Amino acid sequence: MTADLSRRLMLAGAAASIPVLAHAQNKPELGAAVSVVSNPPRVFGPGAPPNVYPDPDVLILDKSAANLFIGHSVIQRLGTGYLWAEGPAWSNAGQFVVWSDVSGDVQYRYIWESGQISAFHRPSYNSNGNTYDFQGRQISAQHYLRRVVRFEHDGSLTVLADNYNGQPLNSPNDIAVHKDGSVWFTDPYYGSLLAEGHPDDGAGVFYPEGAANNAIGNGMLGIVGARKQSRPPCIYRVDPSGRIDVVLEGKPGLVPNGIAFSPDYSKVYFVWGANIDVADVQGNKIANQRVFTNCMVDGVKCGPDGHRVDMLGNVWSGSTAPLGYMGVTVWNPAGKLIGRIRLPETCANVCFCGPKRDWLFMAASQSVYLLRLGVQGAAIG
Repeated sequence: MTADLSRRLMLAGAAASIPVLAHAQNKPELGAAVSVVSNPPRVFGPGAPPNVYPDPDVLILDKSAANLFIGHSVIQRLGTGYLWAEGPAWSNAGQFVVWSDVSGDVQYRYIWESGQISAFHRPSYNSNGNTYDFQGRQISAQHYLRRVVRFEHDGSLTVLADNYNGQPLNSPNDIAVHKDGSVWFTDPYYGSLLAEGHPDDGAGVFYPEGAANNAIGNGMLGIVGARKQSRPPCIYRVDPSGRIDVVLEGKPGLVPNGIAFSPDYSKVYFVWGANIDVADVQGNKIANQRVFTNCMVDGVKCGPDGHRVDMLGNVWSGSTAPLGYMGVTVWNPAGKLIGRIRLPETCANVCFCGPKRDWLFMAASQSVYLLRLGVQGAAIG
């Protein structure tokens, strides 16, 4: 056995025992690995000291997750200084990750070959979720214009949805493409916030007294999208023919957010209120909706936002929670928590990226992070 192979096997074994290793390193005579919960905490970014293998902020909570992570990989912070990072998606053709700074009104991309980050679409009309379809075309949810659009290969723009039966959409948020060619998206209320889009005319969900002026800051174009949110929050399906169907209708307290399909596209996972639910896909409908996870970890609510699914059917979800629980939670197909990634910021959304789709890109509040994995993402974008 070569020395290199021995080292890799040792790291793999150490990764499978990260919680135990971290506990052992709390002995004063051994020192402690620097993590987001240590004092002082670890430092990210260029010029930061190297962190140890395995990364102490990658927690394997069940032996079934041992092969999902690799011991010789640490969390990297690629960039920071954004206002609200959301909606990452991987372009196989372009070899880059695109994501939205919703409040900053810019889409950025991380170019794989060079490691550079550059503005991609400015303005983005407060875009949130992004994905790519099976033809390699980018699809984006625009809060400000309250619509879902597709960027065509010839440079033109196609509006996939901006109303349902003549009623305007609220603020499309997250998107998933099914293998049958349909586009599914969630439509909560959040784009009526000043920081994420534009408020309604008069009283609205977030401004019940109607004390916000949606004509200010519209780029002097007079384009503001729907002026009044009139529909309940819903999950929609756009058929390849262009027909739009309501998959699931929400209500106050039960608002959809992130959405993703299982590897065989027979199930759909979606944030429903404070939980992640799962349902069986039956054409343009769903059946057998049930709670997948309530996202409770050690008695702490790890509020879900966006999520993606790996080739084994595990769900990787962003976590909004206190320090030590913010980051990413990993749930097996039965809804059991099997792993966590701790970040110093709330994580909204993730995607699998890289030429092999074995890296996890994490859009987390003001920063974006990257971690190499031992498993590949199931979805194309």
